[in-house]
Amino acid sequence: MTRVSGIIFDMDGLIFDTEMIYYQASQEIADAMGMPYSKESYIQFIGISDEELKESYHEFFSAFGKEKVQTFIDNSYEEALRLFSEGKAKLKPGVKELVDYLEEQKIPRVVASSNNRPTIEMLLNQVGLKEKFTTIVSAEDVTRAKPDPEIFQIACEKLETKKEETLILEDSKNGVLAAAAAEIPVIMVPDLVPPTPELEEKSIQVVDSLFDVISYLKNK
Repeated sequence: MTRVSGIIFDMDGLIFDTEMIYYQASQEIADAMGMPYSKESYIQFIGISDEELKESYHEFFSAFGKEKVQTFIDNSYEEALRLFSEGKAKLKPGVKELVDYLEEQKIPRVVASSNNRPTIEMLLNQVGLKEKFTTIVSAEDVTRAKPDPEIFQIACEKLETKKEETLILEDSKNGVLAAAAAEIPVIMVPDLVPPTPELEEKSIQVVDSLFDVISYLKNK
């Protein structure tokens, strides 16, 4: 990239350390219900929409019956929301510093997340970041979830920037694949899932934290 005119942020695992909370909530409920579950189980579901997650859980736990699986899904979600409402979702390193830098440089930014809008707004409001983003693109705004490029195509339109001058920040496999499908440059900041050779190839960089994104932008 020769110029960055706009930034698209994923949220879960990129802005907030929410993936670990979702996992902890699911593990707690699974243990209480006597259902086999592990971090490896959770990792395979990272980056998909709520609807796809429900379908995946019904398939994963098919031996337990639809009613019990639905109870697991509902209780896990309620437990995660309880933890979020208590402010347990911590910012990932470098988030505020990067947002402040983008504000100084007058580079517009949007959040494009597979999460639902109320949860996105709640978390951003908790840390005073909601007003720092031009807009939010959420699960309610798309018909196809990542790795489909739709969410990033919409976000780019909201930014009113050229694809080649837009930068996506992602932590998940499906997010990076969606960015590549949208033909928009992406930097991967891995969270729970380490990058594969395929993801490294599709990313312009793979970095340790958002502090590294600041360094990248300063060198443009």
